[in-house]
Amino acid sequence: MTDTALVIGGTRFIGRHTVAELLANGYQVAMLNRGTRENPFADEPRVTHVEGDRTNRTDLRTAALSTDPDVVIDCVAYRPVDVETATDVFADVDAYVYVSSGSAYAAEEIPKREDDTPLRPCTPEQAESDADSTYGNRKAGGDRAVFAAAEAGVNAMAVRPTIVYGPNDYTERLDYWIDRVISHDRVIVPGDGDSIWQLAYVEDVASALRIVAERGEPGAAYNVGDRRALTLAETVSEIAAAADTECEVVPASADALAAGDLTPDEFVLYREYPHLLETCSLAALGWESTPVAEAMARSVADHRDSNRDGSKWDPGRAREERVLGVKDTL
Repeated sequence: MTDTALVIGGTRFIGRHTVAELLANGYQVAMLNRGTRENPFADEPRVTHVEGDRTNRTDLRTAALSTDPDVVIDCVAYRPVDVETATDVFADVDAYVYVSSGSAYAAEEIPKREDDTPLRPCTPEQAESDADSTYGNRKAGGDRAVFAAAEAGVNAMAVRPTIVYGPNDYTERLDYWIDRVISHDRVIVPGDGDSIWQLAYVEDVASALRIVAERGEPGAAYNVGDRRALTLAETVSEIAAAADTECEVVPASADALAAGDLTPDEFVLYREYPHLLETCSLAALGWESTPVAEAMARSVADHRDSNRDGSKWDPGRAREERVLGVKDTL
C-alpha cells in the first residue's frame, strides 16, 4: 500500500521540492495551504490540494480527516503554538517532521551540534511576534514543542537547515551573487573573502525531510547543510565556474569598503563569525549532500530562466565601483 504524505505548505520553495522528492520516492502527496499561490502540481494526479489555513486548528483537523496521512512534513510553522497544535492534531501519524532552522541555535560555536549547542530562548512575547529578529527564537520554541510531543508519545522530529538555496528560491540571496558574477567581471566580497555562512541546497533539504520521516528518531533534531561549506569567495568562484564565465574576486576590508560608504554587513551571505552546522546525525541515516558544483550549476541555470536578480540585496554598484577605483590606485 502506498504511503500518503501531507505537506503543510508545498507550493513555493522548500515545500515545493519536498513534494517532488516524495513523489519521486513513491508517495501519494496532499498539500495543505491557502491556495493563494500557483500550484505547480495542479496537473499531477498523485497530488491533492486541501485549502486551509495552517494556523487554524479546524483546518488542520479537516486535512487530517480528508487525507489520513502516514507522514506530515510541516514547512510553514513559524510560531511554537503552530507546532503544538499540529503535533496534537497529527499525534497518531507515523512521523511528524517540523522544518526548524539553524538560526534556532543561541551559541556561536564551530560547528553547531544538535545535542550540544544551546538553543535560543523564546519568551511568550517572542513566541507571538512576527518580527524577523525573533525568527530564531520562534524556531527554537517550535523545537521544544517537538521534544515535548515526543515525550508524550508522538513520533515528532525536527530538521534544522541553514540558509537554503537552489531553484525557485524566492529569497534571492544567492541570486544577488549570481547576477553580480554574470553581469560584472570583478566582484567585491567583504573582508578577506573567508566569511563562512554554510548553505543548504534545497533538494538536499527535501531529501533530508523524507529520510528523517522514514528513519529518524522521535524527539531528535537533525541539522542539514552542504557537506562542503564554502567561503564567500569560494561561492563566487563556484558560481563563475557554473556560469562558464571568468570573474575576479576582489576582497575588500571594512576600511576599503568605507571609500564607497559601504560596510561588510550590507553584503548578503556575509557573516563575521562562521555559521557551520554538523550534519553527521543526518548522514548516519543515509542522507547525502549534492556535490556543490552540481548544486550550483542547477541554481545558475534556474536563475537564468527566472526573473530573479537579487536586486533587493544590492548595496549599490556605483558605491562598489568607488571601492574598486580606490583599490586600483593602491
